[in-house]
This record gives sequence, C-alpha cells and structure tokens, in this order.
Amino acid sequence: MNKIGRVGFVGWRGMVGSVLLERMRQENDFDRIGEPVFYSTSQAGQPGPEIHNGPEPLADALDLESLSDLDVIISCQGGEYTRKIHGPLRRSGWRGYWLDAASALRMDGNSTIILDPVNRPVIEQGLSDGHRDFIGGNCTVSLMMMALHGLFERDLIEWISVMTYQAISGGGARQMRELLIQMGEIHGLVDPLLRNEAGSILDIDSRINRHLRSGMLTTDDIGYPLAANLLPWIDSDLDDGTSREEWKGVAETNKILGRENNPIPIDSTCIRVGTMRCHSQAFTIGLRDDVPLDELSEMIGRANEWVRIVPNTRDATLECLTPSAVGGTLDIAVGRIRKSPAGSRIATAFTVGDQLLWGAAEPLRRMLAILEERP
Repeated sequence: MNKIGRVGFVGWRGMVGSVLLERMRQENDFDRIGEPVFYSTSQAGQPGPEIHNGPEPLADALDLESLSDLDVIISCQGGEYTRKIHGPLRRSGWRGYWLDAASALRMDGNSTIILDPVNRPVIEQGLSDGHRDFIGGNCTVSLMMMALHGLFERDLIEWISVMTYQAISGGGARQMRELLIQMGEIHGLVDPLLRNEAGSILDIDSRINRHLRSGMLTTDDIGYPLAANLLPWIDSDLDDGTSREEWKGVAETNKILGRENNPIPIDSTCIRVGTMRCHSQAFTIGLRDDVPLDELSEMIGRANEWVRIVPNTRDATLECLTPSAVGGTLDIAVGRIRKSPAGSRIATAFTVGDQLLWGAAEPLRRMLAILEERP
C-alpha cells in the first residue's frame, strides 16, 4: 500500500470530524499518511491534535496557498466552507483530491458519491474518468443502501417507499444539546407531580402538552419542540410538497448506483425523532421477482460484513433493532423482514444504523484508503 503525502483536515473538531479522527486512530490510518496537516477557520496558530510527534500549530483553513500544497483535503466543515473554498482552489490549478462530508458538491457532474461497500465500481470509474471530488452521501441514503445492499446488487428492487426516523445528530451538536435541554425542562416541569404516586397521569400529560404549545420550551437551535414530540419535516421546502431530505433519497441513491438514466423510484417521508445519533428506517419494497422470504433475508445478510439480520421476533427486535443497541457501532441492523399482505412481490423491513459512522465519517476514511491503494 502506498503512503499518501500531505493530507489536510478541515472541520476535525466538529461532530463528524471528531468521529472521523477517532476511527482513523482506531484503524491506524495515520501510519499510512506522510504528513497530516490540521486546519482551522478561526484558531490558526493554536496547537492541533497530537498524532505523530506531538501537536503541530493549526494552519489557516482560508489560506488557498497553503491548501494548494496538499495532495488530499478532507472537509467536515460544512457546505458553506465548501462553497467558499472549493471553487477558488480548483480555479487556482489545484489538482488534489477533495473528500467532503457536506452535500454542496454531491450532485455535481464531476463528483462521485462514495459508499464503497455498495458502489466501489462507480468509484473506480470516477477515478478512471479523472474525478477528484469524492463526496460522502446523505446519511439516511447511505444507511439505507448499506441495509439493502444485497437487493440493490441483484437489481431486485423495483421501487421503495421509506419512512425515516432520524436522530437529532443529523442537525448537529447544538441541536443534540438542545434536545437534552428540552428533556430536562419537561422533566423539571412535572417532577413534583411524578413524585406524587397518587397524582393523575392525565394531569401530567396535560401540563406537558400546554408547555409544548406555549412557546416557552427552549427551541433556539431545533426551532420546534422535539422532546415528547416528533417533527415530520427535515431540511428545506422544495415547494412541491417534498422536503430536500426526501428528494435526496431518490436523487442520491440513483447517483450512487450509477443509475441516473434508469432510476429506481424511491418515495420518502422523513421524520426527526428524539434519539441521539442513530437513524431508523421502515421500508416497503416492491420486488421485481417473487423471492421467498428466507432467500431475501440471506441476500440482505450476506451482502456486506456490517449487516446484522435480526430475527423477526418480539424479544430479538426489542433487544437488537433499536438505536440503543446499535449506536456507536458500525453494525447495520436489519429486521422485521416480512412479505406484505398487499402482494407476494412486496416486502417490508426495518433498519437502524449510526448516522455519524456509516452515515458520515466512515465513507471518508475508506475513500482515503482507496486513494492509498492507487499506483
């Protein structure tokens, strides 16, 4: 394996960047990098993380001259940074590889969305075509494709209807903190009533509902109450009854598969729920063939090493097919696999995966390893 020369890291202090560095340390990825260079948009000159021989001063993430000396840039800084820096850097003549967790470049014609267990041939084709922008996919899309990899690779999927139940981590660290604040405020509001065992649960419920509607709950970052609630809209309004998050489900899935000219129809309803960092999804899948249920489960379970099939029993489901069971791991739990009474070529399934791992950081570190393999 070749050692990559100079690799720059931008946004490494944030939530996705922190998970990326943690994974790279776990897998000894830094041993395969000639010189990691850490950048900051606001703290240039201050000590960076300790990787090889102690912390080096942080470089200026807005300095195009410094960035142009890198072989690879990995950005977890967000779309605003990408839009500000990527274009001028490319126009200056920089020919390095840009790896990005943000969505800003995903649908560009010269970008390849990366999820190598699923679309390694598409990535290799992008490299052969001279692409140098490799972008992590939407977290929910990536987790769906990892879960249903076995059906995608056999071209068994005719259409999908998916209901997503997305963790607050998708909104960033500030929203994660605010969800916990909301939980605390609600508990504080009803704590005296909870301590009175003779108290009415209906009185408690009534008080919570009034508070949720009062505008007094802290909502500075989330915008709405999420604790004891859910929010059936994520991302911007496309003015056709669809959110941008729902549009990504069909657009990005088909780009990852290289099927832009023959897309699989995917209909999504995306819902924010009060879990911390795992996205869950319920699928209704139209199959091209009437595949027996045991074969379907085997196809899904054997497609990649991270899928974990959960038996469709009450105890196994409640123990293993939950955010609390999967959070912080690379496992993609898939369960509730059944045939629908609506037809033998319609199947249902439920999946849970960590939004910060396969949904964000892991495809970036694996793309770096692919670059290391190139001559």
